[in-house]
Amino acid sequence: MRTDDDSWEITESVGATAIGVAAMRAYESRRPDALFHDPYAEKLVRATGSDGWTAILDRVLAGGDQVGSQYAASGMNGTMVARTLYFDDYMNAAAAVGIRQVVILASGLDARAYRLEWPYGTRIFELDQPQVLAFKARALAGDTPAADRREVPIDLRQDWPKALLDKGFERDLPTAWLAEGLLRYLPGPAQDLLFERVLELSAPGSRMALNMGIGMENINPKLRAQREKMMAAAGIRLKMEELFYPWEDRTDPRDWFAMHRWLVTEADPVEVLAARGRAVPEPTGPDMARHILMTAISS
Repeated sequence: MRTDDDSWEITESVGATAIGVAAMRAYESRRPDALFHDPYAEKLVRATGSDGWTAILDRVLAGGDQVGSQYAASGMNGTMVARTLYFDDYMNAAAAVGIRQVVILASGLDARAYRLEWPYGTRIFELDQPQVLAFKARALAGDTPAADRREVPIDLRQDWPKALLDKGFERDLPTAWLAEGLLRYLPGPAQDLLFERVLELSAPGSRMALNMGIGMENINPKLRAQREKMMAAAGIRLKMEELFYPWEDRTDPRDWFAMHRWLVTEADPVEVLAARGRAVPEPTGPDMARHILMTAISS
């Protein structure tokens, strides 16, 4: 169970969820009709050295057995693809209006600093647990980022603004903030504090993109059982609902940013995929509808 001062390695607790997301990105990248390509996703999963996670990756990539194919075609996978597309578009739009300072909160195994095309002079700050960033540094030691990537090893429940400023963050420059797959792993008060700090550090013209799952504890129980069975067979025990903090104990991010006079827009994951020509199987729609994809822009 979570505690307010817990920490983790990349293969443990919240860190392990980043491996599952990377496995889904690897699966999408292998599809003949792939909507994006992440050449680093599979590399990062295999770099864990975990026989269990490698076995899961191989099953998802193969998609041939019942569990692997259902997992790859699940609403969770569809949501991960949609949110990757949405946040890629968000980053490209920020770059197009001249933003050259990017902060990725709880960056996990995000490889955008490597795989996206960034304008000259872009600085990307990645914040996460020290163990997570150390793992990624080892795994991608032979790769060169496409921007000035700066690691900020710190727990987001600590004084991360100071650590960010110490790494060269300039508070008078507009910033593109990203909180992907983060908020449900924070208690409600910690989420609000995170937002307050973002506002304090944001020059006019800054923006924030985030996602949030509502009612994730009630996601398709059959799919959840299949996922847990597959992980257990590989020697991995990971119950997502034990990692989440309650939705009811927090302010809806859409309301929070609107109350602070940021312009809020949101997107439906199903519609994001449909706009790229990918239909969503009917049974997966309700689970995908539990997810918010949101951007807020300061005045």
